[in-house]
Amino acid sequence: MGLGDKIDNKAEELGGRAKEAAGRATDDRELQAEGKKDQATGNLKQAGEKLKDTFKSSRD
Repeated sequence: MGLGDKIDNKAEELGGRAKEAAGRATDDRELQAEGKKDQATGNLKQAGEKLKDTFKSSRD
């Protein structure tokens, strides 16, 4: 996976933060929970990318 995937993952995390904040502002617990889920998904994908990068650089 390349730079585009890393950008998409970061965008998912940031979108999740925005959803969570909007949910908090409107007292919409579902939107807040969806935002937290999106953040967690984005963070997990980013961690996977970092792990792959580390593994790849150690093999070179």
